[in-house]
Amino acid sequence: MKKIMLMCCLFLGLTVAANAQSRPGTTDPVEKAKELQQQLKLTDAQTAKIAAIYTESAQKFDKIKVAHKGNNDKMLVAIRPLRATTVKKIKAVLTTAQVTKYEKMVSGKDKASTGWSDGWSSTASN
Repeated sequence: MKKIMLMCCLFLGLTVAANAQSRPGTTDPVEKAKELQQQLKLTDAQTAKIAAIYTESAQKFDKIKVAHKGNNDKMLVAIRPLRATTVKKIKAVLTTAQVTKYEKMVSGKDKASTGWSDGWSSTASN
């Protein structure tokens, strides 16, 4: 019985570890744009524009991280305008119907809300 229990725990641990390793792609700006394409039914042209927005946002975020290394409070203050700008740029690419759904995602009123307002957060909890 102990061996069966040990095997179950080992299997569960490996499953969790494998699933956790498959998440990093969600922080890639292009992959993130493709996920948003599925959520909002974006055209390929919209997806390409949003991928560029996410890429730019991620690059700016990296600079903020370097500038405020170790000080999360200052970093959080510095990224607020970046998030606002990113959201504004994305909304400019979307149709009216897509904007409505996107706003729900960004505001957290949708179950897949985390990270859609930027190019660096994962859609899972980061």
